[in-house]
Parts: sequence; C-alpha cells; structure tokens
Amino acid sequence: MSDSPASFTQVLAVPQFRRLWLAHVFSVVGDQLARVALTVLVYERTNSAGLTALTYALTYLPDFVGGATLAGLADRFPRRSVMVHTDLARAALVALMAVPGMPLLAQAALLFVVQAVASPFASARQSVLADMLPGDQLTAGFALVSMTSQASFAVGFGAGAALVAEFGTSAALLVDVVTFLASAAIIRLGIDPYRPAVGAGPRGATGPPALGYWATVRAGWAVVAGDARLRTLLAVACCAGFYAVPEGLAVPFGDELGGGTAAVGWLLAANPVGTVLGMIGLRFLGPQRRLALLGPMAVGSSLILLPTGWAPGLAVTVVLWTLSGVLSAHDIVAQSTYVRLAPAESRGQAIGVAVAALRAAQGLAIVAAGLLAQFADAAVIVGVAAAAGTVVTAVAVHRWRRAAAAGPEPLTP
Repeated sequence: MSDSPASFTQVLAVPQFRRLWLAHVFSVVGDQLARVALTVLVYERTNSAGLTALTYALTYLPDFVGGATLAGLADRFPRRSVMVHTDLARAALVALMAVPGMPLLAQAALLFVVQAVASPFASARQSVLADMLPGDQLTAGFALVSMTSQASFAVGFGAGAALVAEFGTSAALLVDVVTFLASAAIIRLGIDPYRPAVGAGPRGATGPPALGYWATVRAGWAVVAGDARLRTLLAVACCAGFYAVPEGLAVPFGDELGGGTAAVGWLLAANPVGTVLGMIGLRFLGPQRRLALLGPMAVGSSLILLPTGWAPGLAVTVVLWTLSGVLSAHDIVAQSTYVRLAPAESRGQAIGVAVAALRAAQGLAIVAAGLLAQFADAAVIVGVAAAAGTVVTAVAVHRWRRAAAAGPEPLTP
C-alpha cells in the first residue's frame, strides 16, 4: 500500500464531502456561540470558577449518555435522516434556550439535551465519511472536518463573547438556531441516505430492522470490548481529558494572570489554533509515519503543559497551550484508525462508544478541575493534570502498541 498522503484537494473534489463539510461549518460555529455565551453568562452572574467549569463541562458530559445510548441510531436508520432529524431537534431546543427570561438552570438543562442529541449526528457523520472516502482520503477528510471545528472554536469563542456583550445571550442562541437549520437543509438536499437500517435489506427497502435497538447498542459495546486494538486506542484518545483541563479553567486562569477578558480570549484560542497547525503539519507525512508518531504526540500533549503549573505569564502560557494543541493533532490519526478497525455494520455504535468515553473523560476532568479551583490556584491544577496525563498516556500508548502488533491482521493506515 502506498505511503503517500492524500491531499485536501482530493477530498474536496468529492461533491458530497464538500456539502457535508459545509453543513459542518454551519453547525459547529453556532455550537460555539451557544457554548461560550452560556459559559460567560454563568461566570458573570456567579463569579464562580467551579460553576463556570461545570457549565462548560455540560457540553462534554451529555455525550456520555448520547454516545452510549443514541449513537446506534446511525446503524439502524439511513444516516442522512439521522443527521437531518438531530439537526432539527437541536434547532428547536436552542430556540427554547433563547426565550427571554429563561432561567439559567433551565438553559443549562436544555444545553445538556442539545449535546446528548448531537451524539447520533456525530456517529452518522463519521460513518458516512468512512463510506464516502476511501483509503487515506478518510484521514484527510477527518483532518479537514476537525480543522474546521478547531478554527470555528477560535472564531466562536470570540464571536460568542462579543455577541453576548453587544446583543445579549438570546441573540447568540438565535444565531445557533439558524446554523442548525442551514445544516439540516444542506444535508437533506445534498447528501445520499447512505446505509439504511442494519438488516433492512437494500437501500430504499422498507420494514423493521433485524436487530432491536438495545441489541444494536449491546453489539456496538461488544465490538469495542472484544477488540484489544479498539480498547487500547480508545484509552489513548481518552487521555485527552488531562489536556482538556486548561479549557475549563481558562476564565479563572486569566484572572490569576491579571489579563482580564483579553487574556481569557488568548487562552481559549490557543489550543484550537495549535490543533489546526498540527493537523496541517501531519498532512505532509505519509500514513505510516503519522501512525508511528501517534504515541509520542499523545504523551507530549500533556507533557508540554507541565511548566504551566508555575504560572509563567500570559505569553509563555499561550505558547505552551498552543504547542499542546499542535501535539493533540494526533487525535485525527487515532480517529481514522479507530473507524477503519470498527466493522461497518456496527460502526455507528462503535463511534458512539468512543464519543461517550472521550467526552466523559474530558467533562469529568473539567468538572474535577473546577471543583479543585475553589481550593487551589488554577495554574497548580493544570500542572498536576499535566503530570498525571503524561504518566497515564505513556501506559496507554504502550498497551496500544502491544495490541496493534498482536492484532489479527497487519495494521495499515
């Protein structure tokens, strides 16, 4: 197999990928507007680092519920339908969040549901990409989607804060509604249905699926549990929880550095910008070389954050957090490898298991860090998370390498 990397040009030449990518642009920008708008609002009202981190974690923790129990919908129904219906559901939920006078607790609860509903959308989209893009084009497609997400994070963080300051929370949320509706329209009109319900027969056939809902869920979990390569690769990915801690503590960290709102903006943008740069760099490497760098980059994502524990100042901290983002680009290699290893008939649920585990790891780490921030400096907490992450990730990488070497067939990117 050729070790030449696929290019973004090749991927963008696929018409359906272009449409799916455009829909992703709309939905992810709106998502960030809502996420930041609510997080800033909580901090302004409560001045509590713990509650702010908890609110931010609400955008991660629901994926544990949704990924574990809802992602199997992508294996039971046409994946285009799953994406369209979940987009419409999220638009309706966010519209409720935008109702003037909506209590903060109610907005947080609706945000939780919005994120839970996002899980089947993500599973369907990743599964469609695997059907749509052959070979290393799949990695290039994942990279482009992830780069778009990271770039949108950076834009959304700043735009969300600006919209809240100028027009209020409702305006940012209404923009989110429009983006979800645009995404649903693009997918419905521009994407093939792809893979109907498992056991339902050829595309367009009618009748109930052969597997029941919970049987599909159990089958997905069994696939991951029964394959050492999937298990250990997922463990490596879940170590992202350690280097996600700075995101949840960016607001109090900025206060500690004395930089105010401007410092928070720099801190929040650092990791997404770094991740985009890392993904661009990886595109110049062949598939085998990228796979070889997966372990060192995973360990380095936490290791590079260690000096943050001494609060070295805003400029140095931004550089360190950016470099952590560069190294965290290894996640794109983990994603594409995981999707290739997952069997097609259970791919949606296997992706859901990964989403559930990853988001739970990130969300729980951010919540724990926020609670600890009531008793210790944010800088110290980030440093401790970096140290723990370095050790745990090194162990996970070692086990992944052993499992990959002993796999049932050679692992080819």
